[in-house]
Amino acid sequence: MSKEKRPIQPEDFIKLSIYSDPQYTHRNAFFYVSTKINDKGKYESHLYKQVLTEEKPTRWTFSGQKNNHPRVSPDGKYLVFQSDRSGTMQIWLMSLAGGEAKQITTFPYGATSPEWSKDGKTILFTARLEADDDIYELKELTKEDKEKIKQEKAEKPLIVNRLKYKSDAQGFHDDKNVHIIRYELEQDSFAQLTSGKLDYYYQDISPDGETLLFAANLNKTADRELYLDLYTLNMKTKEIHKLTNNKGQYYDAHFSPDGKQIVCYGNTFQYDGATLNELIVFDVKTGKERWLSKKWDVQLGDLMIGDTQLGESFTGPVWSNDGSKIFFLGTEHGATHLFETDLTGNRKIVYTDNHHIFSFDYDQNTDSFIMGISTPVNPCNFYHLQDGKVRQITKANEKYVNEVHLSKPEEINFQADDGWDIQGWLLRPYGFQKGKKYPLILEVHGGPHAMYGQTYFHELQLLAAKGYVVLYTNPRGSHGYGQQFVDACRGDYGGKDYTDLMNAVDYVLANYSFIDQDRMGVTGGSYGGFMTNWIVGHTNRFKAAVTQRSISNWLSFYGVSDIGFFFTKWEHGYHLLDDPVKLWNFSPLKYAKNIETPLLILHGELDFRCPIEQGEQLFITLKHLQKEVEFVRFPNANHELSRSGDPNMRIERLNHILRWFKKYI
Repeated sequence: MSKEKRPIQPEDFIKLSIYSDPQYTHRNAFFYVSTKINDKGKYESHLYKQVLTEEKPTRWTFSGQKNNHPRVSPDGKYLVFQSDRSGTMQIWLMSLAGGEAKQITTFPYGATSPEWSKDGKTILFTARLEADDDIYELKELTKEDKEKIKQEKAEKPLIVNRLKYKSDAQGFHDDKNVHIIRYELEQDSFAQLTSGKLDYYYQDISPDGETLLFAANLNKTADRELYLDLYTLNMKTKEIHKLTNNKGQYYDAHFSPDGKQIVCYGNTFQYDGATLNELIVFDVKTGKERWLSKKWDVQLGDLMIGDTQLGESFTGPVWSNDGSKIFFLGTEHGATHLFETDLTGNRKIVYTDNHHIFSFDYDQNTDSFIMGISTPVNPCNFYHLQDGKVRQITKANEKYVNEVHLSKPEEINFQADDGWDIQGWLLRPYGFQKGKKYPLILEVHGGPHAMYGQTYFHELQLLAAKGYVVLYTNPRGSHGYGQQFVDACRGDYGGKDYTDLMNAVDYVLANYSFIDQDRMGVTGGSYGGFMTNWIVGHTNRFKAAVTQRSISNWLSFYGVSDIGFFFTKWEHGYHLLDDPVKLWNFSPLKYAKNIETPLLILHGELDFRCPIEQGEQLFITLKHLQKEVEFVRFPNANHELSRSGDPNMRIERLNHILRWFKKYI
């Protein structure tokens, strides 16, 4: 460790620029999004252009709080993007030759996700509309309009008559639906391609421009289902054809360069929410499908967990220039890799370096890639990959990385009680000295079907900076180790997943003499919060615990969470009325009398995923039992508090964690 580098502080994440969404222009350059927190404590994102042969990027947007989703026209003349500079997220168009951006849409509830047709004459995007909206009559809402609508909502009761009436990301749902709109550049005109009281998600348009590909659930029972099918829409006849016939979810679908095939991710919920994604290719003419990934036993896409990844990240699948190969990211053993496969399922790694590839773009002209990569000691950067050679292009957060000390993780591998192989990592504390004993913090990730690994994680680095050994592992139930492993915690929460975590602690105590076994703490969020609650109800080996956005009672979770009505059955095998006794047995609240560990409960007041009543129940029970407990409620914070919540609240949260562990360990 360099003595010149300082330990990081809670507020240091404010200094980070987080890169995302690389998009090639023509051969020697690409656009990307840079998101950071401005001087007013608000998130701000802007578009940058990076020429591959130049050292510094050029900033292209200056107005507005958020500018993102850049897409370059096929002829390389225009850039379309979305921006909230007008007060609402709308679609904007800019000439790459220079000049001011032109606002294309003025929809009252915004417009997002613009994409080009293959001939560059059309832009397709999505917008939230009411059933009787006329897109030619729609006008953007003023500040006064928005305030009036907000006030009117506050003065009326909310009438609920459907099952899926709220979500953690959106809050309470309204009567608007997502529809696909086409904008013709030459005519400066719009056409609404979908309608009705259902949501339609744009996927792609065929190379000849005649067929629209979208995802939707068009069933009458859509409110009770999680299915998402693929459909094609003939742009001339308006005929809709259903492409998928299995009950499942299909998404990220793209036409092949010749338009004869479609590739997508999908699964049929064979293992409910723990089902691995599959790579599927459809023949457009016959509808015949091939599941290329059946024998791979690898999770497709990026399931890495971090707390500083902001902005959208494309993970594939994408066709090669001649349509003979498909490129995509895969999640495996604590890292993500860039893969390719031919059309028979012969898979190989295009690039890996035991890091976190969080996004990529492929250029069909040069057969090359731009990859966004994060490591534990480098939050993000873009790299150019061509002919097997990799070169770093950007220098994001160079000053920050050179200024602060970041602990490099040491990988650990051990066997659980029943012989299963478990992977984890250890961070040594700042200023580590041989012969000295250090306290340990066990971190438990959420999901549970996610993965810790080789990415930047501010909270973990902060704990190491404050003098703690940090242990984080992927117990069974985590992604990255195959279908049997990720499915293994379902119906067994608090079982072998719990013993995996305790075995991890036992392993590091036996193999790292600098850990003080009498000064250990535990923390985690969501499922990690559930597991923190479970741990302190089943062992007193930890001196302090911090449970974040947690689950304490599966009986009430079923009815209050935005996902409770299906997630409870998915993870435990029972709905509320199927077997409430067994759900109670899985609930940490049942074991509250056993808790002797001082417990700090952190929860967002607008969390609809794990609602705050879960924290309230645990707090009141422990307080009534005269246990050592404290409850911190974060106003206007949802389930994403630790990752994309209000920056000031994120700092408060980190400080409370540090305060609790300092007091009791």
